Amino acid sequence: MSGCVALVLAAGRGQRVGGEVPKQYRAVGGMPMVRCALLSFVGHTQVDAVRPVIDPDHEDLFAAAAEGLDLLEPVHGGATRQDSVRLGLESLAGSAPERVLIHDAARPLITDGLISRVLAALDTVPGAIPALPVSDTLKRGAGALVVGTVDRENLWRAQTPQGFRFADILAAHRQHAGAGLTDDAAIAERAGLTVAIVAGDEDNVKVTTDDDLRRVQRHFAGAETRVGFGFDVHRFGPGDHVMLCGVRVPFEAGLEGHSDADVGLHSLTDALLGAIAAEDIGSHFSPDDPAWRDEPSDTFLRRAGELVAESGGTITNLDVTLICEKPRIGPHRAAMTARIADILGLSVGQVSVKATTTDRVGFIGHGEGIAAQAVASVRLPFHLPVAL
Repeated sequence: MSGCVALVLAAGRGQRVGGEVPKQYRAVGGMPMVRCALLSFVGHTQVDAVRPVIDPDHEDLFAAAAEGLDLLEPVHGGATRQDSVRLGLESLAGSAPERVLIHDAARPLITDGLISRVLAALDTVPGAIPALPVSDTLKRGAGALVVGTVDRENLWRAQTPQGFRFADILAAHRQHAGAGLTDDAAIAERAGLTVAIVAGDEDNVKVTTDDDLRRVQRHFAGAETRVGFGFDVHRFGPGDHVMLCGVRVPFEAGLEGHSDADVGLHSLTDALLGAIAAEDIGSHFSPDDPAWRDEPSDTFLRRAGELVAESGGTITNLDVTLICEKPRIGPHRAAMTARIADILGLSVGQVSVKATTTDRVGFIGHGEGIAAQAVASVRLPFHLPVAL
């Protein structure tokens, strides 16, 4: 294996936050915390694979949290964080990637930019960590009394992901197994490896307490609204009906296309994919693939809805306009609205279906086919990428 693998550590018991489930499986941004962390690496262009490290007692929790994500098989962690990292590294030894990122699942707000900064540093040094300078005055205490002031110059708060050249960090972990060190940079330092510091991120908080969890949840409460646009057109051909927005409409002709040529659902599919930056309908359902010949277009729209959900997003509303001289859309509008809502699990109040003509101008106006344009509005947690 060449390139880069991310180890995402989710093997802790996570009991200090409290609650019925370990903290890495608590919900933030509408999904388990561990899923947020995994998505950040699955969606990064420089990360080739992601290996989770989990507690053997949490297999069912993890399977539910990671459903639909393209991951390497999880491996079981050990009694300490250092043990868990070593076991994760050993699981990669046979394929030996060039670089490895090691990240705590309890840090769900990792960004693309932070990952990229760590990886860029590995071009010149064997290890790199994101860190923030200590800005507060530090005091040494004995019980409730101050006994001294610590010079904060050149002090940094280390974060993850920490990045390393794989062979170097594996050898370091093997050499210092059981040393009880709390991060991988400390193990690298003990092995004599040079470790660079890159700019960290204040939002990259590690969830350790209830206050940390509330901070992360407040971050996700400020979700962003994305808008996607879709357009499709199909020519009339032989047939006795057309499929429009999932409804069979009797007509004197059909629509030509590789699938059922439903311009309404096709445009809605592209609008949803556009809102989450997940390419287009042809990327997911190629017209050159015989598997999709005559396929009902609700398959495509439903999958687009699943991708929105997998990214932590929520569909706010959909608006589709059918453009044709005929057939008449009005008698079928309510059925179309209800069908779209049913496919995506929405209320009918979130779906709008409209129709217009081109006043007999052009391809559509001459009655040669039907077009549709659609707009989708989606609320997404800040920064989370989509796993294609």
